[in-house]
Order: sequence, then structure tokens, then C-alpha cells
Amino acid sequence: MPNRGIQAIRGMNDILPEQIYLWEFFEQVVRDWMAAYGYRNIRMPIVEQTDLFVRSIGAVTDIVEKEMYTFLDHLNGDSLTLRPEGTASCVRAVLEHNLLYAGPQRLYYSGPMFRHERPQKGRYRQFHQVGVEALGYVGPDIDAELIVMCAELWKRLRISGVRLEIGTLGSAESRAVHRARLIGYLERHLGRLDDDASRRLHSNPLRILDSKNAEMREIIDGAPRLMDDLDEDSLAHFEKLQEILRSQGTDFEINPRLVRGLDYYNRTVFEWITDKLGAQGTICAGGRYDGLVEQIGGKAAPACGFALGVERVLALMAENASEVTRPVPDVYVIHQGDAADGLAWKTARHLRDEGFKAILHCGEGSFKAQMKKADASGARFAIIIGDDEAAADEISIKPLREAAEQVRVGLAEAADLLKRT
Repeated sequence: MPNRGIQAIRGMNDILPEQIYLWEFFEQVVRDWMAAYGYRNIRMPIVEQTDLFVRSIGAVTDIVEKEMYTFLDHLNGDSLTLRPEGTASCVRAVLEHNLLYAGPQRLYYSGPMFRHERPQKGRYRQFHQVGVEALGYVGPDIDAELIVMCAELWKRLRISGVRLEIGTLGSAESRAVHRARLIGYLERHLGRLDDDASRRLHSNPLRILDSKNAEMREIIDGAPRLMDDLDEDSLAHFEKLQEILRSQGTDFEINPRLVRGLDYYNRTVFEWITDKLGAQGTICAGGRYDGLVEQIGGKAAPACGFALGVERVLALMAENASEVTRPVPDVYVIHQGDAADGLAWKTARHLRDEGFKAILHCGEGSFKAQMKKADASGARFAIIIGDDEAAADEISIKPLREAAEQVRVGLAEAADLLKRT
């Protein structure tokens, strides 16, 4: 049999050097953006106890029922899961380390998440998210801040054509009232429900409203609206949120059918959506989850957050990718001959110490071949060291991106000359 090479797991992609510059640009923008709003970085493990996600996300959800990568740790018998999302992990870490003792927390994290879905553009089995969580804040002002933050990020990334939809799920009490009305309505259309809707009718009827089945659209459009069952406090919270967003010039649409796919949400929910990515149009989504802290085992505390899909955001950024500067070296050090080799190592080290990005040519090659590599590297200057330069303890500096004369200087002068030019 032919020797077949090992390939990456389907839906888990390599990020190659030619792609990484856009990722690094995005990550730097995110770090600056978070610092501007006072959010601090937290980093959680990729693997958690399975029960954390069952308890937080909900047992009757697509994620828990169909998509989680769960396995048995044969060393101790624990059921472990690759994290499918970050909020539950973040809340677990906050509780485990008692961070709320010091007061409300503004936190963010980034990294890979894992869901066993059918891979397609914008949806992968290993995907990356930036998550933002604000814990301990009860008012709609923090909900508004999170949304306004996103609007600011799109500006910093020069992303256009993104719209905001907001809604509210109300309190647990108002959802219970609505749940009973919704089940009663759906039971009157039992014969027209698809398999998913029939299965969820009594366990998670709200998720039926998020069905992508076109044949269910007429039934969903006629269903009772959750917003009609809101309690006074939830309605006041939602109206204040809208007031703040208007005052900040943040446009939005109210979507009364907006339902998040995780059980822990209440009150505010929102999604940032684009029409440029086909079916995977939601690039960022979140909302309030006041019950999750207690659900995971802590003392009840309000919380709100969102997660954005990095791959989807980068796909939008690719429209303006030419405006993102690719990292290139400042100098490429060319050398030939035993004496020249030692001076080349010394030169590269000296220039790096002075703050320059310097590539030292490794491997054999004529001066002509090395010059081609220097030009291909994108470096602005070539440092040339041959027998003549080595004998005089000097280096030659040749500009590669502009018409200027090659000059020969001592190593001590080289850094100053490069900085001036």
C-alpha cells in the first residue's frame, strides 16, 4: 500500500506564515482596544470537566447533544470536554479563584474553541474566539458598553457593512409565562413541526424559534412574542439600553425573535451580522446571563458578555488586507568566506541589540543568489560582508528599495546610519 501522509483533522486548519500577519495585526488591535476600555486578560484551560458545559449551556442544546468533543480520561475516569465556548470556563475560573471578592470584573480571553460541526466557510471544528465578560454589573449601562465597544472595534479594523440586532429574553419568570403560551401554540400545530421542533417542544421550545428550516417559517412567524410577556423590570432594562445606544450614535434593529443558542442567557441579547459571509453571517453575539454564576456553584451575581468569531472577522478584514503592513526584516545579512562568517554573526547580533530586525543568511550560496533572497525577504537593506570587508572590519550597506549608493562603514557606525536613513 502507498505511504499516505498524515493530514490535519477535517475542520481544524493550519494558519500559515503568509496568513499569520493578519492574525497578528488583529490580535494587537484587540489588545489595545481592550486596554482602552479597562478589560484585563484571563486565560483558561482548553479542557474542562464535561459537567461544566452540560450545567451551563443546557443538556437539551445542539452543542451538548451533538457537537461537543467529549472523552474519558482513562487515568482517572473523568469525563472531559474540549471547550465549545468560553463563558462557562471564564465564570468557573472567576469562582474558583474568588475574583468577585475584589469587586466587579471586566475580563477578556481569546483562543481556540471546538465543536463537531459540518465544516464550511466560516464554520470550523476548531475555531477561534475573542470573549469579553463583565461580571458583577447589574445595570443596562454595561450591556450598552459591550455593544458600543464592538462598534468601536469595527472602526479600528475598518470593517463596514455590519448591522446590530438586539432583543430581550426577559427574566426567568417572564420566560416561564411565555414558555407555557408558546408550548400551547406549538401543540396546536403539532402535525407541521419538524423532527427537531417536536423533540424540543417540551424541553427547550424557545430554540424552535431559531430554526433555519424554511418550512417552519410560517409557524414561527405566527408564534407568541416573548417581548409581549416581559415583566416591568426587564422592559425598563431594555428601554434604558436603547436610550444609551441612541445617545452614543449606535444604530440597531430590534429583533423580537432573537434567541441565543445557550440556555444561560436572560434579558439583553444581541448579534452583529453581515451579509458578506453567506450563511455564517453572525460575527459577534452575546448578552446578559445573570443566572450562570449561581448555576455553576457561586453566589448569585449579574453578568454580561459576548464572543466574536475570529475567522469570520478576519474574512471581513481581508477586503482591506492590503492596508495591513506585512512584517518584513530591516536588514538581510549576506556573507561569504570564513572571516566574513564571524563578522556576519557579530553584525546581525549587534543590529538586533540596536532594535533592528535582522535576518542572517544561513546555508551556502553565491553573492548573487544571496542577493535574490535578500530582495525576496522584503528587507530594506542588504548588509554585504566579503573578504575585503572582513579584512577591514567593515560592512557594506546596500539599499534595496530605493535608488541610493552602497556605502561601507564600520560596525559601530552602521546602526546610526541605518536609523538616519
